[in-house]
Amino acid sequence: MNNKQVNRIDGIVEEALPNINFRVRLENGHEVLAHLAGKLRIHRIKVLPGDKVVLEMTNLEDKRGRIVYRGK
Repeated sequence: MNNKQVNRIDGIVEEALPNINFRVRLENGHEVLAHLAGKLRIHRIKVLPGDKVVLEMTNLEDKRGRIVYRGK
């Protein structure tokens, strides 16, 4: 049984960092550090500052997330 609950949260990319990391500002005003999910890496989807993204975050970790979708 998996104890981790995954939440999907919308945000906007503020800054691109080295090693496919990004600083993302969430809807509620918090800033988190996020990395790209595997499918975005495989399909070479570019994420730039200003893009709207969807993050997956666990309840256990509130400062890190994973970008799973890039909006238009």
